[in-house]
Amino acid sequence: MRTRQRGDPDERTRPPEHLPPSLRYRDPDAALAWLKDAFGFAEKAVYRDQDDTILHAELRLRAGLVMFGVHREEGWMGGTTPDALASPAGIYVVVSDPDAHHARACGAGARIVRELADEPYGSREYSARDLEGNLWSFGTYDPYAHQ
Repeated sequence: MRTRQRGDPDERTRPPEHLPPSLRYRDPDAALAWLKDAFGFAEKAVYRDQDDTILHAELRLRAGLVMFGVHREEGWMGGTTPDALASPAGIYVVVSDPDAHHARACGAGARIVRELADEPYGSREYSARDLEGNLWSFGTYDPYAHQ
């Protein structure tokens, strides 16, 4: 069952095309709790099967959205078993206060892989691995502001 949360953009404010990342976790319940605690995401929707396993979850951070589901040993849609540490992909999240976000992530035990720093292109940002190794970067650089 899907419930609308306060702060969800409605049909009038959401861009017609958007690009929410989708991840797979071996322990989606732990990921759900950890992403909320460490990175400040809010639960938008969680769909479970008859065994209470998360099949699909949606978490929101302001106007941004990330989706995830359960890892499958046989891979996903023809892929192989996921290995987050071998992935060339990462997720970048624009935040207004990277210092506070960094402090929150550190307090929750996030593994910081790039310390908080001011970058030559004007951003203040850091990078961390989540509890299963996916790479997340948080900073003030907003590519939409530079169009």
